[in-house]
Amino acid sequence: MGRLIAVIAAVLVAVFLSSILVVNEGERAIVSRFGKILKDDGITRIYAPGLHLKIPMIDKIKFLDSRIQTLDGAADRFVTSEKKDLMVDSYVKWRIKDFEKYYLSTNGGIKANAESLLQRKINNDLRTEFGRRTIKEIVSGSRDELQQDALRNASESAEDLGIEVVDVRVKQINLPANVSASIYQRMRAERTAVAKEHRAQGMEQSEIIKANTDASVIIMLAEAQRKALTVRGEGDATAAKIYAAAFGQDPEFYSFLRSLEAYKASFQGDSNVMVLGSDSDFFKYMKSPLGK
Repeated sequence: MGRLIAVIAAVLVAVFLSSILVVNEGERAIVSRFGKILKDDGITRIYAPGLHLKIPMIDKIKFLDSRIQTLDGAADRFVTSEKKDLMVDSYVKWRIKDFEKYYLSTNGGIKANAESLLQRKINNDLRTEFGRRTIKEIVSGSRDELQQDALRNASESAEDLGIEVVDVRVKQINLPANVSASIYQRMRAERTAVAKEHRAQGMEQSEIIKANTDASVIIMLAEAQRKALTVRGEGDATAAKIYAAAFGQDPEFYSFLRSLEAYKASFQGDSNVMVLGSDSDFFKYMKSPLGK
């Protein structure tokens, strides 16, 4: 009898524990019974955080996250008003606003279905906004306006999912890979052309500087040679004047000295031969000690 009572008590405890529904903070719960959602006066019963009762083994519980969530999908291709393709990477902040509508529109509150539907709506709204603007308008300052317009449109289009769109942000805008490659190649070609032009201008300036320097060097050398010749001429004239003044005091001695220098220069070699007449004045100082 005691064992039976213990078994019955254990069963009752198990049934009681299994009949308790615990909803954590940041969650909501929807209970379906025999495949139908529990409603109060036609309104779906949404269980708030706390302890609630349910029928064990019959009621099925679906927990829904009521916190703000982030949808960060893959980058998608958009076309601007100029018919230019852009790869846009964006993210969305969202949360469940109408749990009943959310549960029904996402086939039982499946998050993957909700995100897929929401991503499609967001992309359509962004595609519309990008299609109204040029690349310059998108990049140069109207991105905030674009995001605000996309947020407003997304909030309206997501209402049928029971979702509130909190924020829409564009993280990155790029050109498609093939377009980027061609643009980079064109930029490299332009930079290469500019570099060649600068090098050519530099070489031209270098040649001009070298030519001017060479001309300056030639002019400086010519001027130096002119000055040197002038100084040398002035020195020779001064020396001639000094010689003339010195030898003018005794012309005969000067003539004799010049003759000795001429003899010395003429008879330096061993095989020097000179053919002169006997009456030549070249040997006048060798004929007579007095030069007569």
